[in-house]
Amino acid sequence: MFAALTIRDYRLLWLANLGATFAMQMSVVARGWLVYAMTGSAVKLAWVMIAFLAPTVVFSLLGGALADRVAKKSIMVLAQGSNCVSTVLLATIIITDSIEFWHFIAFGLFNGSVLALAMPARQAIIPEIVGERGIFNAMALSAASMNLSRVLGPAAAGLVIAVMAGGDTGSTFGVGVVFCIIAALYGIAAFSTLFLNHEGLPSDRERGGVAAEVGDGLRYIAADPQLRALMLAAFATMLFGMPMQFLMPAFNADALGGGPDALGWLMGAMGVGAISGSLLLARMGETRHKGMAMIGLALAWALASGLFAVSGQLSTAVLLAALVGLTSSMFMSLIMSLIQISASSEMRGRVMSVTMLTWGLMPLGVLPISFLAERFDIATALVVSAVALAALTVVVAMCFPVLRRIDRGYSLE
Repeated sequence: MFAALTIRDYRLLWLANLGATFAMQMSVVARGWLVYAMTGSAVKLAWVMIAFLAPTVVFSLLGGALADRVAKKSIMVLAQGSNCVSTVLLATIIITDSIEFWHFIAFGLFNGSVLALAMPARQAIIPEIVGERGIFNAMALSAASMNLSRVLGPAAAGLVIAVMAGGDTGSTFGVGVVFCIIAALYGIAAFSTLFLNHEGLPSDRERGGVAAEVGDGLRYIAADPQLRALMLAAFATMLFGMPMQFLMPAFNADALGGGPDALGWLMGAMGVGAISGSLLLARMGETRHKGMAMIGLALAWALASGLFAVSGQLSTAVLLAALVGLTSSMFMSLIMSLIQISASSEMRGRVMSVTMLTWGLMPLGVLPISFLAERFDIATALVVSAVALAALTVVVAMCFPVLRRIDRGYSLE
């Protein structure tokens, strides 16, 4: 289960990713709570999320080309250092009670741009460190680090906000303290990455311009039926699988009447389920019929999301959030591993950048769901999202039979 962690560079990378994802999960709760407290608008929550994700549409393909041209270690260190500095600035603005809605948009655009440029390098360096046969284990353990942060990060952020607020739900001081902690975590991630021996150097092949290499990557994906089908499956599920997480502050406040501590428990429960899912996937190894397993997990994710939407009590919602975390984590780790294996080493950075691009297009699903939440109610909106997730999964599985034929991941049978 923990084979990849016996490799020194992978351990350091795992720790760096743990710090960065812990920071990201804490920021989801802190930012979401403060934005909703300031505006009371699910649509404005969605706009903040869009500001964070929109840069991936512009910069993810460039990030993929950079990952195949420049030392990946340098990209990762620079990105985490930039996030650290920008978060210190945001924390200062919040603590001095100078925060306005547009600040979240501006910082979201900056942090989203940094993520889009660096994430392809973070993903593409993993197979170079562990080798192709270790990808499933390494990707699952990377997902486990992210999901561990989903357990501790949201609960810690909610607790800090609640304690620092001292009963004053309009206080911004607690949120500012959370962002100070987030800045320190980004600093730890940058420091850990500095100690990697593996630089993630590109190959020595002759290269064209960046635009030409981006085009080569897109043509490479379009020409490979398995990669093309996996990309479409990833996009279809992200489109209507993720709105629940981004609109959780609205569901917590409007459907459950919970405070910041309840929001932390809900997102923490998703993390508990997600850790379990990641560890289960780490043990799958050479298990066969991974394509059918991937489709089944997407449908289970949709069912759990629908049941969560109609839950009326916090205890029930926490249990169902854990189930959503388990199914979604197993699906995402599995499909990302299959994409990594399907790509050649020279194209892996650009291929992973296209998966980042699907994250940038997520507002195509989240924004209409948020409008439904304001027009009707958040529970109805999340039910619609779950039904759409199930329907799109069935359509993609029927239209692309290559997905159903994926066996161990290394070949089609």
